[in-house]
Amino acid sequence: MKIKKFDTETLDEILEKMIETVGNSKDEIFHISEQCRKDFETITAELNSIRLFVYKVIDDGDILEQQVRHARKRLSEVSMNFKQYSESEVRDAYEKAHQLQMDLSINQQQEKQLRDKRDDLERRLLGITETIERAEHLVSQISVVMNYLTSDLKQMGEILEDAKAKQDFGLKIIEAQEDERRRLSREIHDGPAQMLANVMMRSDLIERVYREKGGEEAILEVRSFKKMVRSALYEVRRIIYDLRPMALDDLGLIPTLRKYLQTIEEYHHKAKIEFMSIGPEERLPAKYEVALFRLIQESVQNALKHSQASVITVRIEMTKQAINVLINDNGVGFDTGKKYPDSFGILGMKERVELLHGEIAIDSGVRKGTKVFIRVPLAEERKVKGGH
Repeated sequence: MKIKKFDTETLDEILEKMIETVGNSKDEIFHISEQCRKDFETITAELNSIRLFVYKVIDDGDILEQQVRHARKRLSEVSMNFKQYSESEVRDAYEKAHQLQMDLSINQQQEKQLRDKRDDLERRLLGITETIERAEHLVSQISVVMNYLTSDLKQMGEILEDAKAKQDFGLKIIEAQEDERRRLSREIHDGPAQMLANVMMRSDLIERVYREKGGEEAILEVRSFKKMVRSALYEVRRIIYDLRPMALDDLGLIPTLRKYLQTIEEYHHKAKIEFMSIGPEERLPAKYEVALFRLIQESVQNALKHSQASVITVRIEMTKQAINVLINDNGVGFDTGKKYPDSFGILGMKERVELLHGEIAIDSGVRKGTKVFIRVPLAEERKVKGGH
């Protein structure tokens, strides 16, 4: 079979034009998304103001209704005993009742206008939220395309026999990267970013409390403020740790795992995590340490999210021939014969193990807990004595 070669220079030129066009589209969508976010913040502030005004108008209306009832009662009394009151008293009673009724009508009209405006702002916020979500989805899809276009396809010199399989595999990796970036973006937005926004609001509140209630109340607010800042700092450190623990490069796999499992046990408060290391704590090549750390991290996170376990056990055994890992939990388990739509994490684990020529087995059942067995062969030439 004759293999046809591509004109790589022409292909690279076409790809560069495609990348430029797609990149420009991504930038435009990003700008639209950012403008929508600004509009969202502006409208949210306006909506909060309108809501407060609505509450005030409703309270004023309740007071006016009471005053109108009293004025009508007074007018009825004057009318029934007309001869007992002077002309000016009768006129005052009528004018007061009339004025209060007018004020109540104006109040009711104002309340209706404010409610209509509030409902309109809420509808606009809903539309903007949908636009932002659609823009994020489009940006994510475009990022997948751009990553694929800028991958090894640009340096393609020949057609591989198994090109389709490699293409699918590459796309899965890129999609997983984009999913992780999107998850990280949401985690930062919902965690540290939200906390920092609250920090700004609380700082303004402290100033107001100090002015209105004095120093002691302000000190209490400052203490609460410090707790919030400490929580934000903890969230930032946790996110950085999830990206890639620096200790992995400095200390190696076992100490990093020990610290990581202790940290997430303290953070989640969902299950007791027991860690056991058997054999010498030797340093391994970086690809082994990173892959094994991610495999154990994914298994433990799955147990925390889905298993409802009270105890999670992680055991790692290092021998001259192989590395054996067992992650066991006493949770609700799942049917391993059933396909789950969100099971890409398990697929990613299998692919990681295959890249290291290892084996992975998952033993679980409904209400029987879950066991994850991982075995990675470690040939003599792959060992690293005393570090990387």
